[in-house]
Amino acid sequence: MNSVLITFLLFRIGITIGYWKLFEKAGIAGWKSLIPFYSEYLIAVDIVGKPAWWIVYLIIPVVNIFAWYVLMFNVLRCFGKESIWSQILMIFIAPIYLPVLGFNSTIKYRGKLDSLPPVKRTAVQEWADAIVFAVVAATLIRWLIMEAYTIPTPSMENSLLVGDFLFVSKFHYGTRTPKTPLQIPLTHQKIWFTEIPSYVEWIQLPQYRLPGISEVKRGDVVVFNVPGVSENGGKEYPTDLKTNYIKRCVGLPGDVLEIRDRQVYASGEIVENHPGMQYSYLVTSKDEINERNLDKFDLAGDDVQLLSKTKANHALYQMYLTDDVVSEMRKLPYIVSIELIKQESETFPHSPLFKWTGDNFGKLTIPKAGWTIQLSDSTLALYGSTITDHDHNEDASIKGGKLFIDGKEVTSYTFRQNYYFMMGDNRHNSLDSRYWGFVPEDHIVGKGFFIWLSIDRDRGGIRWSRFFNLIR
Repeated sequence: MNSVLITFLLFRIGITIGYWKLFEKAGIAGWKSLIPFYSEYLIAVDIVGKPAWWIVYLIIPVVNIFAWYVLMFNVLRCFGKESIWSQILMIFIAPIYLPVLGFNSTIKYRGKLDSLPPVKRTAVQEWADAIVFAVVAATLIRWLIMEAYTIPTPSMENSLLVGDFLFVSKFHYGTRTPKTPLQIPLTHQKIWFTEIPSYVEWIQLPQYRLPGISEVKRGDVVVFNVPGVSENGGKEYPTDLKTNYIKRCVGLPGDVLEIRDRQVYASGEIVENHPGMQYSYLVTSKDEINERNLDKFDLAGDDVQLLSKTKANHALYQMYLTDDVVSEMRKLPYIVSIELIKQESETFPHSPLFKWTGDNFGKLTIPKAGWTIQLSDSTLALYGSTITDHDHNEDASIKGGKLFIDGKEVTSYTFRQNYYFMMGDNRHNSLDSRYWGFVPEDHIVGKGFFIWLSIDRDRGGIRWSRFFNLIR
């Protein structure tokens, strides 16, 4: 049975047990808790005292999640549990907490909300409750709907710029359940402004993905936990705490990916090039180019590096340029030459069997759940680390050129999950799947949604034209 379905059934069983006992305390027949949705209707109308139309909120996707928690917070008050800590327990362990309340003989039904006396709290209590609730709400929103992200490197220029602040949608692909629950809220890897870890690995939970509104598509700008890259002096973080990267998806599960002379192909079809895509060039000019002329092409920071002077006293630059900028610069009288820098560095799978480069790569089949391969020197070079490190095998290793799972040699292998191939739009200045391999499906964080702020760190000031731009 599907693991997500099992998780949902366990959640619902716990909730239903809690409903049954709470119904009985409120004078409602307990068996009515067995009817999904009708039980929520009874809670909203007969226990809490909301108007019947309020139940509509429980039908609207995404809204219904927050509406259900609001309803449960009201239920807590109707049964005398008014502290912020009760709300926190309801948020995180509702299938356990509701039955505990139901079976607790000291918990009594006090009546509908409009019949209850107002809650009296001191100013300190109100501030403490407000702060705790804000943190919990922000954590829930960050986990379930949207998370803020900053572009730290130029690997996606000119599509995304260093200094862009964007929101990453969790609801497009469906958010993941937490793997590392013991973590300080609103942190990632470390406590703010320190080198102190913000989590402990005492508990590691199985990870599931909630339903989303779409799947990863070729061309999507995706945020993911980077696999296969050594971090922090070799530190291996749990999956949900690995460093976030943002790249464009160019290969889907089952695609045969190939790069020929910089052009990406998926199963023989040309993958559309984004207009902002750029490459590295050697640009020779008659003299040093002044900043005003560079600004005309929006070139600054990492885009331009003065390398040296030539024998003819010309200035030699390395620049990252789009095709349109190259065409325009070739027309300038002070430009002597513009030459593409070929990407010749070693790439994945870092094996003498495959002499691929960043500009000429593959053919490489991207693993898909259920795809079976026969194992050999070449397939182990391509997929061995993926099988041992990312495909949910507890005991998998490669010894003497052979794959062992649970101590037994295997000659074929069937993949357990889907994988993707990600590349930066700044093709010659991007550490991506060409260098460290596939992105497992369980590493996908979300879809780049829109830019809400953009700060030009090279020139200073704000890039007003980028405000609220959708990410394409």
